[in-house]
Formats: sequence, C-alpha cells, structure tokens
Amino acid sequence: MRIFYLLILPLFLAASTLHLATSANPARLNPIIATDTASSEVAGFIFNGLVKFDKDGKEIIGDLAESYRFEDNRTVVFRLRRNVKWQDGAPFTSEDVLFTYKIINDPSVVSPYTSTFRMVESVTAPDEHTVRVVYKQPYFKALETWMMGILPAHLLKDDDNIMSSGFNLNPVGTGPFRLGKLEFSKQIELVANDDYFEHRPKIDRISFHVIPDPTTRFLMLKAGQIDLGALEAMQYERQVDDAFFERFRPIEMISHTYTYLGFNLRLEKFKDPRVRRALSLAIDRQAMVDILFMGHGRVCTGPFLPGGPAYNPEVPVPEPDLEAARALLKAAGYDEAHPLTFEIATSNSNSIRPYSAEIIQHQLSKIGVKVTLRIMEWQAFLNMVVFPREFETVLLGWALTLTPDPYLLWHSDNDKPGAFNFIGYRNKEVDALIERMQMTVDRTELSRIWQEMFKRITDDDPYLFLYIPDDITVVNHNIRPIEPALEGIWHNFIDWEMAPE
Repeated sequence: MRIFYLLILPLFLAASTLHLATSANPARLNPIIATDTASSEVAGFIFNGLVKFDKDGKEIIGDLAESYRFEDNRTVVFRLRRNVKWQDGAPFTSEDVLFTYKIINDPSVVSPYTSTFRMVESVTAPDEHTVRVVYKQPYFKALETWMMGILPAHLLKDDDNIMSSGFNLNPVGTGPFRLGKLEFSKQIELVANDDYFEHRPKIDRISFHVIPDPTTRFLMLKAGQIDLGALEAMQYERQVDDAFFERFRPIEMISHTYTYLGFNLRLEKFKDPRVRRALSLAIDRQAMVDILFMGHGRVCTGPFLPGGPAYNPEVPVPEPDLEAARALLKAAGYDEAHPLTFEIATSNSNSIRPYSAEIIQHQLSKIGVKVTLRIMEWQAFLNMVVFPREFETVLLGWALTLTPDPYLLWHSDNDKPGAFNFIGYRNKEVDALIERMQMTVDRTELSRIWQEMFKRITDDDPYLFLYIPDDITVVNHNIRPIEPALEGIWHNFIDWEMAPE
C-alpha cells in the first residue's frame, strides 16, 4: 500500500488546474437553450459544433465534421469524423445531428438558434457519418448555422421536456472537457476528456469561481487566485504594479464591439447630409479613445470588424476638420444666430457612455452646435426612447462579428417600430447589396459585397462611428503557448500547459 501511494503522489502533484472567474451561476449547460453568458461560456468547453472559424477568422474549418462541400449553392454535405465519442463512451453519429436539428425546431423548446435555422428546408443522413443539408435558397450563413453545439440523441431522445431536463445541469458532450463538479454560487469544475478526438487537453482541470462582484474578481486576480482575467484601461494603467506583471502577461486585442452616435434620419435637420458630415468632421475620435481608454482602443471607421472579411481597409480613418465642419453647417443654414441644436440620449448601464456623450457635447460646442444630454436607465431607455424612435440622436453600441448580417440594422425593411433599424436608414443600393449578400455562399464574393457595403454606409454618415475599445487580458506567465489571433486566445487552449510555480 505504501508503494502505491508513492506511485500516485507525483501524478497528483503534477495535475494542473486553470483558475477562472465567472460573474454568475450557469442556468442551463445545454448549448441549444443556453442564453446567459455563464452557461454559454462553460458549455463551450463541453460541446462541439460541426464547424468553426480558424484562429484568424478567415476560413471555416471542420470541428465534428472532418470536411464539407457544396453540392450546389443550396446544398451542403458534411462528412463527420469517425473517431468521436460522447463523454459517456457512446459513438457520435449523424443521428445526433438530426436529433439536434429536430430539438431546435421543436415548438416547445425556446432556443436562440430557432431563427438561424429558418432557411433550412431539410436535413437528412445518408449514413452514420454523412449529413446533407438543403436550404430553401442560397444562404450566406449556410455553414455558420452549424457552429452551435450538437446534443447526444441517445441520452435525450426519450426526454419529455428538454427545457427542464436534468441533462441541462449534468451535460454530456463531445468536447475537450467534461463537467466534474457544479456548486452553485461557488465553483464549477471541468475535467479533461481523456478521449477527446483531437487529443486530451494538456491542462487537467478548469475551475470557474463564481464571483458576481467585479471588484472582488479584480482583487482575486491581483492576488494570483485567478490565472486569467480581463482588466479595464484604468486598472491596467493605474491599479496594478510591476509585481503584478511579473506574474501576468498582458495581451491586448481589438474588442468585438463598437460605439456610435446614431441620427434619427426622419428629422429634417438630419436628412441633410451636410449636417451629418459637419458633425463627423467636428468629432476628434482619437481624443475620445485617449480620454476614455487611455489610448487602449482605436477609431471606428465603419460597421464591420477590422481585420475580418467584411472590413474595408480603404475607408480612411475620420480626422477632425473644424473649419470644414463650420462651412458645411453654414451652407446648411446654421450659424451663431441660428445654431444647430439637438439632444443625445444614452444609458448609464454602460459606465463609459455618459462620459462619451459629455466629450461629444464639448467637441461640438467648438463649431457652435448646442447639445443637451439625457442619461437614462437601460430598460427605460430602450422602451421609451430607442424602440419607439422618440429621439434626436442615440449613443449606443453593437457587436462586431466575423460574419455580419447587416439586414437587421441597415435594410429599409427594418425601418419600422420595434426593429433594429431604428434610425430610419434607407438606401436602395445598400438594400440591393444586402439582398445579394444573403444569397451568396462563395466566401470571396461575400467579402467583396460586404466591403462595398461598408463604404456605401460610411459615405452616408447614418451613424458617427466612434471607437472600438481594446480587450486587455492578463494571463499567468506559467501558461503557454498563448497565441493571440483575431478569434482571441482560446483557439488553441487544448495545447496550453501550465509550468510549475
């Protein structure tokens, strides 16, 4: 017995645990019905989709599917990997894909993916390792549709109510980690999947500490109780010292969100493109980045993610020109005797945006524009201002994705109450580009359409595209190899190792 203990002790000591923090308890660890951030974050380690983006966000590559091909512009065929097992040892087959599709379309199941599958006409399985998907028409997200996690048919096909299933808190996936322990308001522990089809993760465990308070999370990070975390610009510049960076490596990357000032284009004052251009020329966006984020960000040039396939690098970075701005306002009929006036409405749910509004107010005063501010609670802002379209301008933000769908924001069809084109943007050329984009499956052609759309939208100045903050992540120096890319740092996490302290 003594020899046995001596043999296992070095193995126990060598086990590695990656300590992370999450702000809330996961509600459902089921990728099809997970709608909260905590659930989606944890479920992402447990489940796989058929495909995923490569680390640079340029190509879509296989995940559970080893390959795919388009038979025609409406039909995609996935060839599934043959060496994949569920975490209970059962084989993964095409039956699981068909079952997941059925669950998403079940009227009793509330899933964020239901609308994503509205374009699918049929899903069939010619054999255990082939899935054939036919779309109602050519669809630009034919592949992205299948990036959501796949569910195990053998465990859930007899479950009467997926929404309340015990599976949701005791999941079984195909992913690199399996659930080891779930202690609400305390800890979620994931354990490496020895049979993961790529290879066993080199880190043995991931421990999520449930910490709702951001100040507590920051203090735990400073104390080294968390191995990886996010810092705000102020924390990075003023609240950590040299000793902190002896333990942590900072990684700064572009975030996937932007902030904008949107005009109500139904108002006469903002129908005039000279007014919109004048206001754009009066804003010093780089000064906003420097003041709000201490330089940790960049000027936003348009609606799509910089570095992604939709981004147009030929659109110039907006530069302030106060003299030109004053001339445009004067041509539009505004001067000291008859100044342009309007209100900026925004919410205090984002701590930065009220300060952004004040900077805009100050900068526009230099060209004689008088701006008033209205700062509101988030739900009141949405329900009383944004969706009823009761505003002059709104200060808001949108997410930036690798495969943008501009239909919701920029198509004339969505200039209606309750829709996301609440500024009232209408451009027939942009509408035509969006409609052409939706029926394009060739990635190169898609990129060309997006980039043309990018330029046309920015030329119209329907928004003042303002800034994109950086994400500042710090990672324990003992974790390697960390390889930052457009998709972030997690793309190669199964290869991470933790050197001993």
